[in-house]
Amino acid sequence: MDGVQGSPLDLLTARIGRRHYAPHIHDEYAIGVTVAGLETMRYRGEKVYSGAGSVVVVEPGEAHTGGPALPEGFAYRCFYPDAELLSAATSSGGPSALPHFREAIIDDQGLGEALRLAHRALRLGEDPLEGESRLLNVLGTLVARHAVQAPKIVSGGRRGDAGRIARAVTARLSDELLTPPTLAEVADDLELSRYQLLRAFRDTVGMPPYAWLAQYRVMRARTLLEAGHRPAEVAALVGFADQAHLTRWFRRVVGVTPGVYRNSVQDSMVRRIAS
Repeated sequence: MDGVQGSPLDLLTARIGRRHYAPHIHDEYAIGVTVAGLETMRYRGEKVYSGAGSVVVVEPGEAHTGGPALPEGFAYRCFYPDAELLSAATSSGGPSALPHFREAIIDDQGLGEALRLAHRALRLGEDPLEGESRLLNVLGTLVARHAVQAPKIVSGGRRGDAGRIARAVTARLSDELLTPPTLAEVADDLELSRYQLLRAFRDTVGMPPYAWLAQYRVMRARTLLEAGHRPAEVAALVGFADQAHLTRWFRRVVGVTPGVYRNSVQDSMVRRIAS
């Protein structure tokens, strides 16, 4: 959708049968509610489960998986607010007060229902004021009830070095999206062995550089699809070998094909224009 209070906001409605999401990250918060079935995900090194009515919160940059825990699958609704929007829903605000959530799964049935209703109002788009009001109210409630002060980041030492290495690698890969460097080239520039680079990157990001690059390409692809570009064209613009390559990664990260995603965005725009 166009956004709320000047911040972009993506919505997802999904029913998952047997498919499992590969490890991936989001630039935004992922805040959702399971509406049927049982989901399982690996998050911060643990396997957790979300049943109907449970609230799910994944913080930006946290690697995680997702998939059905039972043969009948599961269904969920999800928002992807950025840090600015989530802060706007709180009274404190400011970048230093970004909400932190210790647990990915929150058992709060009332909040889960409020999330579902806010998602429905925004998806239908019949009353934008209602949708915005419900969203900000539910995000504010989520933060007030379940957020804690973010842990302090300790600079220096091995963890600090790994973070510095990971930031350098992601910056290099994003700058050279279409013709990325080899591991050996990046490692040589950082005066590291390829093993040292891989270990530092995985320890910080939760996945190897090639997986991060593929997901970064998917995020860029989403923006181009939303602008109306066709999947085959998008694949070349973001560095995938072909449309099939884009489709494989897009499904693993977003859960649907690029064509379905593009059509859903266009359908949403038509509904807004019609209203």
